[in-house]
Amino acid sequence: MNELIKKIIELVTLSQIWRSFFRRKHDNSKRASVLAIVGNFFMHFHPIKIKRHAIAVRYTWCMGGFTFFMFLFLTLTGLLLMFYYHPNVRDAFWDVKDLNYNVAFGKILRNCHRWGAHLMVITVMIHMFRVFMTGSYKAPREFNWVLGIVLLLLTFLLSFTGYLLTWDQLGMWAITVGTNMARATPFVGHEGPFGEQLGITAYNDIRFALLGGSMVGPNALLRAYIWHCVGIPLVVAFLAAVHFWRVRKDGFSGPL
Repeated sequence: MNELIKKIIELVTLSQIWRSFFRRKHDNSKRASVLAIVGNFFMHFHPIKIKRHAIAVRYTWCMGGFTFFMFLFLTLTGLLLMFYYHPNVRDAFWDVKDLNYNVAFGKILRNCHRWGAHLMVITVMIHMFRVFMTGSYKAPREFNWVLGIVLLLLTFLLSFTGYLLTWDQLGMWAITVGTNMARATPFVGHEGPFGEQLGITAYNDIRFALLGGSMVGPNALLRAYIWHCVGIPLVVAFLAAVHFWRVRKDGFSGPL
C-alpha cells in the first residue's frame, strides 16, 4: 500500500499540471534557497528576464492593466456611492432617485460607476480573447489561465450582484431569472443533476442561499449588497495580486 501511494505521489508531482502550480522542489539545497527568494512575491516581484515583444502595447493591448484600472475606479466610485445608500427595501430605490436628482453630481457619480462596470466587463473579455489568440495560456501558464477564468467569472458576479441594488423592476427580474437558473446547477441545485440524490430541496439549494429565502426580498438585497461591496471585491483583489505576480514570474505574455 505504501509503495502504491508513493508511486501515485510521484506520478502527480512529475505531471505538467503539478509543475504549473509548483515550480521548484522544497529541499535544503542552495538552488532551492535561491529559487525561494526569486519566487517569493515580496522579495522578488519582478521577473529575472522578459522578451522584448512581451511588453509591447501592440502585442498585449494593455487590456489586463486597463481592467485592473477600472476595478480601482469602480472601487473608488463605489465607496462614494455607499455614503448615500441604505441596503434595505424601504430606502434603496429612493436613495438611487436622490442620487439622480438631489445629490450634487450624484447622477454623474452613479453613471461613472455604471458605465465603468460595463467597460470592465468589455475589457476583461477582450483581455481573455487576446490571451487565447496569442497562446499565452499554454505551458507553463496553465495555472494563471485558470486564475484568469476565475477572475472573469467574479467580474460577471460583480455585475450580477450590482443589478439588484437599485431595487427597481429591471434589477428584480434580472436577479429572479438569474437565481432561477441556479436551481438547475449540478449537485447544489434542487432541479439540477444529482440534486435530488444528495437531498437538495428548494429550501437548502444554491438559489435559497443566494436569496436568503425562497423569493427576492430584503434578505436578497442585503446579501447582494454584502457580496457586491465587500465579499467579491476582496477575493478579486487577492486573486488579481496573485495573477499579476504569476504573469511576471512566467515572463509576461506570449508563448515561451
